[in-house]
Amino acid sequence: MIAARVKGASTAAVLAGFLAVGLVGAHGYLGNFLHYRGFDAPREPAFVAQPGTTQPIAVPSSALGGRSQQAYVYLPSGYGTQPRRRYAVLYLLHGFPGRPLAFLETVQMGVIDDALTAEGRAQPLILVMPFGSTSTFTDEEWVNGVAPGNGWSTFVARDLVRYVDSHYRTVATRTGRAIAGLSEGGYGAFDIALQHPREFSVVESWSGYQRPDKLRSIFGPRLRLLPANDPRLLVRRLAPRLRALGTYFWFYSGSTDRLHKQNAAFAEELRSLRLPHHYFVAYGGHNWALWRDNARSAYVVAADRLAHG
Repeated sequence: MIAARVKGASTAAVLAGFLAVGLVGAHGYLGNFLHYRGFDAPREPAFVAQPGTTQPIAVPSSALGGRSQQAYVYLPSGYGTQPRRRYAVLYLLHGFPGRPLAFLETVQMGVIDDALTAEGRAQPLILVMPFGSTSTFTDEEWVNGVAPGNGWSTFVARDLVRYVDSHYRTVATRTGRAIAGLSEGGYGAFDIALQHPREFSVVESWSGYQRPDKLRSIFGPRLRLLPANDPRLLVRRLAPRLRALGTYFWFYSGSTDRLHKQNAAFAEELRSLRLPHHYFVAYGGHNWALWRDNARSAYVVAADRLAHG
């Protein structure tokens, strides 16, 4: 009887041990997936002698009801050792559900920034990645919604831009700013740039859309704010001004992404309006692999356009 109890206790201990190891492994895998979406963690190339640095910031925003909103700033290689140099800025908007650090941890924009700078293939950029909602699973579409304190477009184009320009050595003009986003962030980049045409000279959308979702919690019970946040309508009205300013649109969608038809239609609209742009269909779907594969090109386009004003 005693031997049986001892054997049973030993078996239970072994099973508990296996379970504990399994839980630790599952937790580690889940943590890795949440941060890196199954890809390897970012790693700087050996030829990068001085990697950039990431700084969390809290931006006071009257557009968001006076509260401070979280964002992250990536300062490129050499920022700390070249105190007289000013840097162009690339603003990056996450999708839904999403979080700003995915641009560094999954898309690896910081590694791309450092590598291209070290290779002399592109100018270094300050990367700014705001958090576009009150939580990961709260959908705000990056627009000025009907609810009080939900001025997300104004937060980015005014409060965030002013904060970054006053706290970092930026090229503090529209010719020194680009805005980009993936998925919902791509829609947000288009909408914000069109709402505030004097703030950004380069606009990128990675698998974004131009036909806003009919979300009554954001655009109102009768969707009264929807037309004012429809890039298809805004670009027609603003075309003469955008031509004069030289605003450049760069965007793509995946070959199996259901959004590619509306992107292609928007590209045709830009062509008919004689607005400078480049649109292409990349092989793939609506996923992190596509955004990682095209991140280097997205960075080079923004850096080159900003370098030439």
